[in-house]
Amino acid sequence: MDIAASRFKEESAKAIQDPHLQSALKNLQTGFVAARQRAADGLEEFEQLRDAGVDLKNHILANMDLYLEMFEERVTAQGGTVHFCRTAEEARQTITDLCRRYDAKTVTKGKSMVAEEISLNAHLEANGIEPIETDLGEYIIQLAEEPPSHIIGPAVHKTKDQVSDLFHQHHGKYGKTERLTEAEDLVAEAREVLRQKYFDADVGITGANFLIAETGTTIIVTNEGNGDLTQMLPKAHIVITAIDKVVPTLEDVSTILRVLARSATGQEMSAYTTLSTGPRREGDLDGPEGFHVVILDNGRSDLLGTEKQDVLRCIRCGACMNHCPVYTAVGGHAYGWVYPGPIGAALDPHFIGIEEGRHLPNASTFCGRCQQVCPMRIPLPKIMRHWREEAFEKKLPPARERYGLAAWAFLAKRPGLYRLVTRIGMRLMGRAGAVRGGRFEDLPFASGWTKGRDMPAPEGRTFMDRWKAGERG
Repeated sequence: MDIAASRFKEESAKAIQDPHLQSALKNLQTGFVAARQRAADGLEEFEQLRDAGVDLKNHILANMDLYLEMFEERVTAQGGTVHFCRTAEEARQTITDLCRRYDAKTVTKGKSMVAEEISLNAHLEANGIEPIETDLGEYIIQLAEEPPSHIIGPAVHKTKDQVSDLFHQHHGKYGKTERLTEAEDLVAEAREVLRQKYFDADVGITGANFLIAETGTTIIVTNEGNGDLTQMLPKAHIVITAIDKVVPTLEDVSTILRVLARSATGQEMSAYTTLSTGPRREGDLDGPEGFHVVILDNGRSDLLGTEKQDVLRCIRCGACMNHCPVYTAVGGHAYGWVYPGPIGAALDPHFIGIEEGRHLPNASTFCGRCQQVCPMRIPLPKIMRHWREEAFEKKLPPARERYGLAAWAFLAKRPGLYRLVTRIGMRLMGRAGAVRGGRFEDLPFASGWTKGRDMPAPEGRTFMDRWKAGERG
């Protein structure tokens, strides 16, 4: 996937002016947000499960090497193979070599953000192997030749009419000449087109929500059943995942599963929770001949022991972006890389460099809703603040922005002077605003705000003056 995070400001401006995108993004509020609230309210111990999940994840991060070794031992004992890859290039080449071993011409793929992270599809195509996305959302954006715009809803930025146009354009070669307009009909057509792909594929590739150390089991959580067909029908099943997905026991994973679906889609549990342990055994009616787990580091281990380590607790539910006022205004593509929204703002600069991704940690109001709804209680605003500090130390922001922050820091360290300056500033702005009807249509240094809305003029005394006077009602 091309990296375009440095163009966040330009792309977000375009996104706000895109009527189709704005129409599609409204579904987040009526769908995911409301559903999550109902699901959380319906489980009395939801907050206790979140706390248990945080403790569990922190324990895993402190002992990750032990659990990864245990997982490898169990997979090997079951007849499978684990491939540890330090970089994205190693992972791409490992998977390509495995596909060649099984003489694969086509591969079916389940949904995987790690596969997006390493640009797997483009690499397979460059090596003469056709990847076919089987998750409906991923299938839609593959037809559109676009990256996903959401962690769990890859095509959430598409309207029904746009999907209808895509299917009408691409399904003619399968004899589908009618332009369908109903959601159920579109789903049925996609299912019919994809059905034969499962039987024809030589290799199936899936991600993994969890790796169970005690059993050598991989788990995928889906709502469509495509993941099951992808891993059961071909000659080989390849799992592409990351080191932070390991969990000690099946009992432990049950704790996280109870908050995952509720946080992601508002379900008590996803429709399918599929456990895979090794290749087909003697007497099994189905299953792959080969079972391979490709585990990617790609810099994740560098986060361990740092002030940003908590970001590795993420279970990819997407709740942070569903509730983020910035993401719900501009969508996922504006972020310019694999992981959008608050989790992307906290994670992407590590992968692509703060020089490329410096705008992302600033794409936040710091309202804290992302941390409030995160099932693993990741302090996303705190991590974004660390990235802002690093960008400032490297002098990456424009000089005007750096000098403005330096001036504010100078005043903030001198409370008496700060109160005096704000008191004078409020009075001057109040008087200037009074002759403008109480609002400013444009302000220097605040054009980002006033370009889309008026700035109310301050009225009366400062907050600190009113607080000191006892006006606390």
